[in-house]
Amino acid sequence: MSQKSELAISKRMLDVIEGDIYPITHRAVEKGNKIFGGAIVKKYDLSLVVADTNKEIENPLNHGEVSTLNSFFELPKKGRPKTSDCYFLSTHEPCSMCLSAITWAGFDNFYYFFSYSDTKNKFDIPYDLKILEKVFDVRDGNYIGTNMFWKKHNIIEIITKSINDKSDIYSDQISRIIGLYDKLSNTYQLSKNSDQIPLP
Repeated sequence: MSQKSELAISKRMLDVIEGDIYPITHRAVEKGNKIFGGAIVKKYDLSLVVADTNKEIENPLNHGEVSTLNSFFELPKKGRPKTSDCYFLSTHEPCSMCLSAITWAGFDNFYYFFSYSDTKNKFDIPYDLKILEKVFDVRDGNYIGTNMFWKKHNIIEIITKSINDKSDIYSDQISRIIGLYDKLSNTYQLSKNSDQIPLP
């Protein structure tokens, strides 16, 4: 099996976010869902297995990660890759429920783009941090990122540590993705008090 560098994986994840997750999330946000999406990518060749998005207006448990896991496990068992042979990708650092779901599903690595701080401050969705603090007594989202189950990877941190040239194509892509999600957030913020989602 080919081993990919953390930087190569992160660069591929940018393409998946922009080309696969964002389009379906855009359509879901227009219906009143939150801005979170996910994907599953094969470790071997970084090909996309499945991408999905938040569907909380159907069921408040259908976070982007849970919808992605459901889509993955709905694939025919024959031909579906093992979770240990895949990376999980989340547009936003997974909430405590989704961290558990990713763990129970058997993924040993996950990548994310926006941090908890971004989710709270940039997108005005504070519940990930509030639940971690009030239910689990975890302050500032500082859970154990490398543990017996998995290792977490922050895509933006990986790329910015590895690339010195600010005009680099990946810096441009990061900025473009941030801009796309800013627009999605504005759309979501206009509809979030519609009582379709228990914790808007």
